[in-house]
Amino acid sequence: MTSLSIPSQITVKSPAAGETRKTYTICASQKSSILIGVGRSSTLRNFSSRLRMSVDNGGANRIGAGDAVIIVDHGSRRRESNLMLNEFVAMFRDKTGYPIVEPAHMELAEPSIRDSFASCVEQGAKRIVVSPFFLFPGRHWQQDIPSLTAEAAKDHPGISYIITAPLGLHEQLVDVVNDRISHCLSHAAGVVEECEVCAGTGKCKFN
Repeated sequence: MTSLSIPSQITVKSPAAGETRKTYTICASQKSSILIGVGRSSTLRNFSSRLRMSVDNGGANRIGAGDAVIIVDHGSRRRESNLMLNEFVAMFRDKTGYPIVEPAHMELAEPSIRDSFASCVEQGAKRIVVSPFFLFPGRHWQQDIPSLTAEAAKDHPGISYIITAPLGLHEQLVDVVNDRISHCLSHAAGVVEECEVCAGTGKCKFN
């Protein structure tokens, strides 16, 4: 399959900054694509609450009205872990304004990639962007997710799809990791409550 790389732009609007708008670049390809820079933020929570991406009406290199996004994690036997993906997807949908965004688990939990793919098509999607919610490329990104997505696509002739790169060495991950460290240290010092990840586990403490 031939690799295709298309430079494009996406506009990000910050409500706190009035009409200030910034333009960033998306680089899309058949095997690794859609790496979006959206400005610096000290925490993931602040990032999600302050930025909203605009949806384009269409175009080969932008999310449009006929597009859907599936965010895929590994899947867990632990219900709480799977529910966190739902929460992230809801946050992502709200802040991007993308018309169709669905969660999917590669294995161990529902919905599967096949189920979410079908749901996107039922909602009117003509193109589907499968975004692995993984840190680094590995067997799941190189083999498992492409295989499962290809199988799902067989049920929907005429629907095109792309599998994007995982999170990788994105600059904003430095801010996210640093925020987690700072919050956990503050909790261990008795300054703040447990975060949503550790809530009720009692794990965030020095041993």
